[in-house]
Amino acid sequence: MSDYDVLDPRFARLIIGHAKLERLWTGGRWTEGPVYVPAAKSVLWSDIPNDRLMRFDETDGSVSVFESPCGYQNGHTLDREGRVIACEHGGRRVSRLEHDGRWSALATRFEGRRLNSPNDVVVRSDGSIWFTDPTYGIDSHYEGEAAESEIGHAHVFRLDPATGGLTAVVSDMVRPNGLAFSPDERTLYVAETGVTHVPGLPVVIRAYPVADGRLGPGRDFAVSEAGLFDGFRFDREGNLWTSSADSVRVYAPDGTQIGRIRIPEIVSNLCFGGPKRNRLYITAQTSLYAIYVKAHPPGC
Repeated sequence: MSDYDVLDPRFARLIIGHAKLERLWTGGRWTEGPVYVPAAKSVLWSDIPNDRLMRFDETDGSVSVFESPCGYQNGHTLDREGRVIACEHGGRRVSRLEHDGRWSALATRFEGRRLNSPNDVVVRSDGSIWFTDPTYGIDSHYEGEAAESEIGHAHVFRLDPATGGLTAVVSDMVRPNGLAFSPDERTLYVAETGVTHVPGLPVVIRAYPVADGRLGPGRDFAVSEAGLFDGFRFDREGNLWTSSADSVRVYAPDGTQIGRIRIPEIVSNLCFGGPKRNRLYITAQTSLYAIYVKAHPPGC
């Protein structure tokens, strides 16, 4: 039985028909935020409720705890120097793993008030850091520490690399979640998961045009009929690979859903990795999965 559902011929060109989905590890409570670290030949990902950062070593297939406690980290990415950037629910901050192994705070407050609980993060080619700040880490004690929002809203922020200043660039969402730039960086895509707080709110990925570090009005790019869109990534052809309740779903640049990879757990996030960047690593509920594909991330 195939792990794929091909809905459009364009998807068939992105997959390897006989490649099977592999479960590399299980034992988490809610796994999230995978990032591939080429220099370490490893994938790091979060097991948020257990407050630990996990590591998969692709050289021997071993899994170990990279750091615990870790501030209830969620999303991760790499900066232009290959340093890990993390969103901390517990610390209510965006932090960076420096070359000497210590974590430093990059963003903690907006207009003097503590951030909610940074969720997902991406670094643009100009070095600016963009992240979402919903309230999931302060809604309860499960993924952080329960607290009231000091900001009173959930924004997408841009962190200026030169000044360290924060700018709210998206303020028209209830709970912005995953985010990614298109390969040409002319569009920022953001997942809206506000249905967790406003029943009936559409579950969408919205696209915002980017010009001079500012965003224009957003448009709905994709609508989910199977749970939430959470984390997602683009391949170099501009296809969007996203999480959903039952699968990794793939959307062509025109917004057409062209296929899906069925996963036996709720999918939270994903990233491309491996020496050739053609291995899709997937975090889903309690486990880390992987499958080889014919797609590659931008720049590879």
